Amino acid sequence: MEQESQEVRATRNQERLAFLLVVGVIFPLIAILIVAGYGFLVWMWQLLFAGPPSA
Repeated sequence: MEQESQEVRATRNQERLAFLLVVGVIFPLIAILIVAGYGFLVWMWQLLFAGPPSA
């Protein structure tokens, strides 16, 4: 019975660590990559097809 309690506690700690990793590292990186990718696409579109913003 005590071993099950320790396993549950270890699982909760792993879940908490995984949650913090996702919220603190992975989601911010995904957001940064999306914004940077969109900016790059706009830049390339203007460079190749639409001309510079002043045109």
